[in-house]
Amino acid sequence: MDLAQLVLLGSTICVMLTEHFSMKLLAEHVLNWKKPKEQKAIVIIILMAPIYAVESYVGLINFSGSKAFFTVLDSIKECYEALVIAKFLALMYSYLGISLSKNIVPDEIKGRGIHHSFPMTFFMHHTGHLNQHTLKLLKYWTWQFVAIRPVCSVLMITLQYLGVYPSWVSWTFTIILNVSVTLALYSLVVFYHMFAKELALHNPLAKFLCIKGIVFFCYWQGIALQILAALGIIRSLYSWLDVERIEEGWQNMLVCIEMVFFSAYQQYAYSAAPHKDDNSSGEAIDKKAN
Repeated sequence: MDLAQLVLLGSTICVMLTEHFSMKLLAEHVLNWKKPKEQKAIVIIILMAPIYAVESYVGLINFSGSKAFFTVLDSIKECYEALVIAKFLALMYSYLGISLSKNIVPDEIKGRGIHHSFPMTFFMHHTGHLNQHTLKLLKYWTWQFVAIRPVCSVLMITLQYLGVYPSWVSWTFTIILNVSVTLALYSLVVFYHMFAKELALHNPLAKFLCIKGIVFFCYWQGIALQILAALGIIRSLYSWLDVERIEEGWQNMLVCIEMVFFSAYQQYAYSAAPHKDDNSSGEAIDKKAN
């Protein structure tokens, strides 16, 4: 077997493992479907790892695809990423018993201190207080990415299809999207710190790290590969193969490998065990009643 066949075989095994872990966890939640509002969000989050793995695997199979093809693949992945971030926030609201639409802060935690860090201190006071306005602001900071990501994706695909996609436009979209996703993730971090005590039973840090890990691994890994290509460490040995394609190939292969670990970690972070415990408690109560 040559190197390309070995890479494809290894990636196939990794995708199969990712699908196995994710489908196993998904089945556990479906078989213990007791809290639909929470578990619907969890299912969408669980599917992030297999969707990333499959998207990257398709990119490896169609290694010589056009730039527009890879843009479509990345757009599907990143639009799903936006959905996952929105669902994660909805899950945290559900755990807290706060209405996502009304943003009513319970009296016992109203006025709690909020501490902003760099670079948000350029635009906000270093400290603030939790109220309906600040809670709504954090929600909008998260949701802006859910709106901006699909709009940018449609524009990027359309401009490439029309053949009007110079490098400065590409960099403009990159900057906009990076600022947008950073703001969304920052708002989730602030939200976690505000409600860490109330959310402690639900292991929110592990849940958040699953999402942030996937997003940041893929992003910084892509940046590192671009730097290696610019330095000539990653280069093409064939005139018909662009360095950009090799860079994409490395990114896709690494994502396939990484999603195995993230899908395995999700077994702990998004375990169905709490819902099984709910079932056991319910059965015990019924037996005592009888």
